[in-house]
Amino acid sequence: MNNVQLLSKPVAPSSITKPIELYIFIDPLCKKALKMQTMLRKLQLQYDHYFTWRYVLSTKLVSLNGLRRTKGCLTGAELDITHPALPSIAIKAAELQGKRAASRYLLKLQEHSLLNTKDVTSYSVLIDIARETNLDIDEFINDFGSKEAARAFQCDLHITREMEVDEIPSIVFFNECIEDEGLKVSGMYAYDVYVHILQEMLDDTLTCQNLPSIEELFNRFHSLTTADVAEIYSITEQEAERELKKRMLQQKLDRLTNEDITLWRKK
Repeated sequence: MNNVQLLSKPVAPSSITKPIELYIFIDPLCKKALKMQTMLRKLQLQYDHYFTWRYVLSTKLVSLNGLRRTKGCLTGAELDITHPALPSIAIKAAELQGKRAASRYLLKLQEHSLLNTKDVTSYSVLIDIARETNLDIDEFINDFGSKEAARAFQCDLHITREMEVDEIPSIVFFNECIEDEGLKVSGMYAYDVYVHILQEMLDDTLTCQNLPSIEELFNRFHSLTTADVAEIYSITEQEAERELKKRMLQQKLDRLTNEDITLWRKK
């Protein structure tokens, strides 16, 4: 791998109880981010007893420059605007209600983006998504236009610059020793590469957890593409689709599709 660098740990790292911490740099609506999330899900299923993780939202700065001219509209719910940076700010607003709330929100936002069912760069649509994911809507609206959400997003951008992450997606691996350098892996690689990095950083043989059943998988992640399921179980997309269709006929899953993608969602 050519895109690997050693980095110093952030000045104020989050407290962790597992030996490895992953900083995952994504643009939430980028197709590569979706592939990264598929890999991360499989890594969680098999090895999450070794690591914690956090997303660092890295929307392009060129997008943010335009936002400065329109940000006054953010607190006016009656005035709708669209902007590529708004989804990232909305995710940070959801995060103020907890990590699980933010994960639900991100998943639903990406679902609409994949299926092209809503314009997820629209302020009013992002409010609607908060309702769909059962967030406290008044709190979300207040947070969406707040300094706290803006600062949280600015913090992510600062971390991106500080670690000199110039390719999205990327992952930086840190171990529990603050004096040790982290390992930055720029771009996307095969799943086995990330497993190998975990093993090298732990300097020990990894214990792999068994993958769950498809039903258990959807209990955890709720909606997945055919490609997600194929990647997680290391099977072909044709084999994954056959298994998913069986669950659809059993009334366990809904199938959502457009000309580009098929998404399966737990009923």
